[in-house]
Amino acid sequence: MSSPYPDESYRGLAAELRERLQACLLPEAEGAEARGHLPRAIWPALAAEGWLDLPLAGEGFVRSAVFLEELGRLGYAGVRAAIGVHAFMAASYLAWFGDDAQRERYLARMRDGTAVAALAITEDQAGSDLSDLQCSAAASGDGWRVNGTKRFVSNGSQATLIVALVRSNAQRHALGGCSLLVVDAEAPGVTRTPLNLLGWRSADVCDIRFKDVAVPRENTLGKPDKAFTYLMRCLDFERMVAGMLALGGAGCSIRLMNRFVRQRVVRGAPLSANQTIRHELVELIAELRLLRHFAYQLVQQYVGGRLGSGDASILKLRSTELAKRAAHLCAQFHGARGYLSESDVARLYRDATAGTIAAGASELVREIIFDSVDSEALLD
Repeated sequence: MSSPYPDESYRGLAAELRERLQACLLPEAEGAEARGHLPRAIWPALAAEGWLDLPLAGEGFVRSAVFLEELGRLGYAGVRAAIGVHAFMAASYLAWFGDDAQRERYLARMRDGTAVAALAITEDQAGSDLSDLQCSAAASGDGWRVNGTKRFVSNGSQATLIVALVRSNAQRHALGGCSLLVVDAEAPGVTRTPLNLLGWRSADVCDIRFKDVAVPRENTLGKPDKAFTYLMRCLDFERMVAGMLALGGAGCSIRLMNRFVRQRVVRGAPLSANQTIRHELVELIAELRLLRHFAYQLVQQYVGGRLGSGDASILKLRSTELAKRAAHLCAQFHGARGYLSESDVARLYRDATAGTIAAGASELVREIIFDSVDSEALLD
């Protein structure tokens, strides 16, 4: 089987990253699941490994993609979500649309682990569809006053800064009058409420309320009221990142299932002696291999400056749906063992559904894919 990587050097990189990620994060993962967030000390440790300053674009992004897949392969979706939001999703807004002073003030501290970032986009009535955005920023002196509530914010309780999408011009259509602001997470008027989610327990998912929060004008990313343009670029990037993370997660479930059905003996034979189980497993393995080739082809296109919304959405859709299906079958084939709440299998099962919701629910992503398809050139 040919390698999905651009060249074989990345296979060695993947093995090296796998070993180092396991050594760095696995000892902390169960504690983070119980606590609800990563320990603060882990961020400088991640920075020391060079993992908070990986390239967001260009040739070096292939290395970042390998990192993302291996991070997902750890099997802790909450951990991967927390790191992915900080180092890739929130970081992309600052790297691409922040000015030199903003990058020096915020991005440099994110990269050395002394600051933790959250990305606040979703609201109660503005999730997959952001047209009804309500969180507002009103001009006030030399800055803004922010009011409203953001929902399902990863790194919410531990963040020191929040990249927030706000409605800054009430006279225009919501997305046509939005701005991106960097908000001090510890400013007066910021209230953070941790949420008790079924999965992603270590992602530190919170609701964040802004009540008359003062934000300096210089904390505006890019131009006021122009966030829609920035958002479109970053959401495509976010879906690619989410797809790579979920690809690793799917691989984790499939490898765990593969080992179990070959070793577990029932009625004198391994589970893998059952044709139905073999065929279910093979279907997952086949899709994983196909998706990995598609994923790294997409990464190469992105490196070359081309990332279509449709292709990024295809990766996100198929990877997260594969991860969900693999986790379900992994639990099913493990039987009662897989239903123990403290088992790895149960965690994978709990976590998998969130991937099909975050960064665009599967239903929305299918619509994006459909809209991207030229009916006269379906196979081009």
